[in-house]
Amino acid sequence: MSLSRDIVLLITHSNDFFTIDRVAEALIQKGAQPFRFNTDHFPLKVGLKGQFNSFKQCHTLDYQGQTVNSDQVKAVWMRRVWEPKFNQELDPKYEQPCAQESKATLEGFWDSLKEARWVDRLERINIAKNKQRQLRVASEVGFMIPRTLITNKAEAAREFFQQVDGKMVSKLLTTLHYGMEYSPFFLYTNVVKAEDLEDAESLSYCPMVFQEKIPKEKELRVIYVNGQVFVGALDALIYNDITIDWRRPGVNVGSWENHQLPEDLISRIQTFMGKFGLLYGAFDFIVTPSRDYVFLEVNPGGEWGMIEKELDLPIANAIADALIAA
Repeated sequence: MSLSRDIVLLITHSNDFFTIDRVAEALIQKGAQPFRFNTDHFPLKVGLKGQFNSFKQCHTLDYQGQTVNSDQVKAVWMRRVWEPKFNQELDPKYEQPCAQESKATLEGFWDSLKEARWVDRLERINIAKNKQRQLRVASEVGFMIPRTLITNKAEAAREFFQQVDGKMVSKLLTTLHYGMEYSPFFLYTNVVKAEDLEDAESLSYCPMVFQEKIPKEKELRVIYVNGQVFVGALDALIYNDITIDWRRPGVNVGSWENHQLPEDLISRIQTFMGKFGLLYGAFDFIVTPSRDYVFLEVNPGGEWGMIEKELDLPIANAIADALIAA
């Protein structure tokens, strides 16, 4: 069965829920036709063909009894791209090359949608994911940022520990796991103690990010959608004695609260996103006891379902509007 024209392609994975459904519902209410593509189902459960000649090129996606041609897609929500799921029939030694070829095939499909409106284009997302670039741009637009060291040298880490008076946290530059649910492959932000640095020579194998530990009154998740901001705040006093990272599983962080950002901070957020050419981003800020706002990072595909659900913020509606904007 073929679908009508003007499709909004929702790129995600089979375990995604709530946010993907909310955006699909909002699109339907606005008269648009969403089509969900679970990328972990490719290639076993999805047929994809790309055809090229001297005059034109076209990709066709066959999925769950429906067919979509690339020229039917008018907008794309790049929610998540997931690794393929292979069955036991495939020899494990072929999994990596098959996954690599599958990724390359999908990249060709994304390229065929170059005329569509994206939230957001994958190449821009990948550029914005670089945490060192984020810190540079954040400083340029006037955000307060923590003093930061990125190094594979143990002695440099020890020196930095002294510079920040022993108030230091560590984290990685890259995300090892997507989503907010627990995974042993996700390394959270951790407090660093002096004894942790006594034998830190393993840094030579894996550089890490070290930052000064910022005193917290509140932690903010700020969702930016095409110029708008939606804010959820956590009272850090509830959990700060237990964990430095509110995303850890099993920790009671209390309820999300509404929070009003200063106008100058909103303006800086808009300028920051403009420099990356992004329509969506999930920011993490700390509000200090002295009411300073300190930028930590932005996730170009970060989670927002928890604050829409608890605070009834119209984020899904804003994303739908961004997708179908003229």
